Amino acid sequence: MDDKETLRVGAAVRRQRRSLGLTLAAVATRSGLSVPFLSQIENERARPSARSLDRVADALETTTERLRAAADSARAVDVVRGTPQDGDGVRRVVRGRHQLSALEFTGELDLGREFQHRNDEVLYVAEGAAEVEAEGQAYRLERGDTLFLSGGVRHRWRATAPGTRLLFVAVAEHIDATFDPRR
Repeated sequence: MDDKETLRVGAAVRRQRRSLGLTLAAVATRSGLSVPFLSQIENERARPSARSLDRVADALETTTERLRAAADSARAVDVVRGTPQDGDGVRRVVRGRHQLSALEFTGELDLGREFQHRNDEVLYVAEGAAEVEAEGQAYRLERGDTLFLSGGVRHRWRATAPGTRLLFVAVAEHIDATFDPRR
């Protein structure tokens, strides 16, 4: 792991600790590391050794590999070039494991199936036209139109014009963005 990669692990450590509802003191007790050192790791002011990162990962009920993978998603900038899609007309607009997922669909696609996602999603028609069925109602969308679907809404869609380009942006499936009024 290079220096930049090591520094980004701090944000992943903080996210994992918070997702478990642990304090720095609890992680310190579990890992045998000091609270100040853990704070420095989270704030990216200290670079943990491989052994220290193993101890932190164990304390956070995960692995160093998962922390490193989560650290990859902490990059602030990533350019995805508008290269041609695979033969199936689908292109990932955001790479890696982030809080958002984005896909571009090009062509006269009719996937012929219903979708239901855990989190919110937005469909934007960049070119052409599409028909979306959601909650038992059909929506005809044209260039520039946007459709919002809250998490859990069953829907299906199809492009209805040649050269249609649709952009889907959603809260990633691994993120629990559901609202719990008890929190």
